[in-house]
Amino acid sequence: MTALETAPNTAPGSSAQGVYLGFDFGEKRIGAAIGDSLTRQARPLPAIVNGRQPDWDKLKKLLDAWRPIGCVVGLPVDLEGKDQKVTALARAFALQLRTRYGVPVYLVDERLTSRAADAELREARSDGRMSRRVKSGDRDGVAARLILEQWLNEAPAVVDSSAV
Repeated sequence: MTALETAPNTAPGSSAQGVYLGFDFGEKRIGAAIGDSLTRQARPLPAIVNGRQPDWDKLKKLLDAWRPIGCVVGLPVDLEGKDQKVTALARAFALQLRTRYGVPVYLVDERLTSRAADAELREARSDGRMSRRVKSGDRDGVAARLILEQWLNEAPAVVDSSAV
């Protein structure tokens, strides 16, 4: 069985306790976040450049530094849950993560996470928690954090186990 097929059985809250990396795949940047199943909280990491190919060297360094027991990749679908152009690219990214680094990879529906990230950043600026201007990679990191926290907090039976 692949990690994606077993995602509901190994979701946080079961026996798979540890650190996870979350990713918000985009055609220009890949948002990244680190979180753990104990606190079910995550924090953004710097975005990774995604040109014609993701920066696999940077991704390897990230995986080597954090040694996650799994990765969570947001699956970009439209509001009706249907695939978009970028959905196939996100699936291919998830598959490459799994095959290159041998780490379990889980897909999670990421509908509206970018909008939620924008709202969170606007609120942080308006209430003074963020004093600098929002940078282009900030949204990606916050979206990755939201994706990972959503997955960490989902009931095991609800986690999307779609195959890549």
